[in-house]
Amino acid sequence: MVQASYWFNPEEYRARLSRVQADLKTRGLDALLAFQPETVTWITGFFTRGYGTFQFAIIPAEGEPTLFCRDVEEYYLDATCVFADRVMWTDSDDRLTLAARTIAARVGRSAAIGVEMGSWVLNAQRWEAVRAELPGVRLVDESGLVPAMRLIKSAGEIAYQRGAARAAEAGMQAAIDSAGIGVSEREMAAEICAAMIRAGSDLPGPGVMSSGERALHLHGGYSDRVLERGDIVQIETTPNVRHYHARFMRPIRVAEASDADHRLAEQLIAIQDAAIATVAPGVAATVPDAIYRDGVLSAGLRDTYTNKTFYSVGLLLQPNGGEPLEAHPGADWSFQAGMVFHTYVLAQGFGMSETIAVTETGYERLTNFPRQLFVTTG
Repeated sequence: MVQASYWFNPEEYRARLSRVQADLKTRGLDALLAFQPETVTWITGFFTRGYGTFQFAIIPAEGEPTLFCRDVEEYYLDATCVFADRVMWTDSDDRLTLAARTIAARVGRSAAIGVEMGSWVLNAQRWEAVRAELPGVRLVDESGLVPAMRLIKSAGEIAYQRGAARAAEAGMQAAIDSAGIGVSEREMAAEICAAMIRAGSDLPGPGVMSSGERALHLHGGYSDRVLERGDIVQIETTPNVRHYHARFMRPIRVAEASDADHRLAEQLIAIQDAAIATVAPGVAATVPDAIYRDGVLSAGLRDTYTNKTFYSVGLLLQPNGGEPLEAHPGADWSFQAGMVFHTYVLAQGFGMSETIAVTETGYERLTNFPRQLFVTTG
């Protein structure tokens, strides 16, 4: 007998299923083929590190879901999935044919089915094979149906993100404590990862991390480079608890920093404070976005500002690094209570960011690490 280890109360999963099924009926669909790993886990609870293999969930407009996955995942189905129906393939099976037959058996060969066509799991080969086996089925792209629902987090989901924020803070402290002249990025990364894992993170990270020339360019990863006096270290710690994410950035200078460096950090903090202060339910995303852009550009800190300023975070499984909701000058959405965002400002190699949750009256800062330029002692 496998001991169940659900991330949430089974009733929360059933409530999510009911929401999806109500939406399917409104759209005139008989089922949803959920290929995106986050969708599968969010609706059914099923989670395995092997989600990169060919697996999906059939979500009918009536009744309980069916999980389709590799047979070696049966233990994790029993431990995490709140629904019983499953079809499992072995490594010697023609899994694509079996998948199509499973869909037909559960939904029928003349059904109208929504499909998460944008999922990285559903590659072109798999899509063509499934479609060829189901010529009478009407297939509709519904890639955005569940991601839109997931933007509003439950109290339990945000609790996991608060835990991730504490792990992020432990990782940042380890970054500051370990950085110094003669220390390699790899050594720093090892300390950051260890600290975050000990603080509860499911994955080590460390997240964006680079020094020297690469610190001026976003999305660097650690290398064998050894830190030198005066280096900028660009660091963003990105841990997760039950794969619910929180993250933040702080700038670090190695051994020395100028008055101009400290002024730059203070300017970025002031711009960010002004932007975040406007966040509340009903506020257009373009309001704080404009404060970020206008603040940075009017201060002469950058010549252009093209990157987004907010993006939604929650349940994220690699390779995904963020949810689809983003703030930029063309954004047409408004903040709602229960949304959670990573919000950041970048200039001249310095990054300052926070993870925030939108509340009924404003926002809650989930990451609460000191906000300043950090200078290592040596």
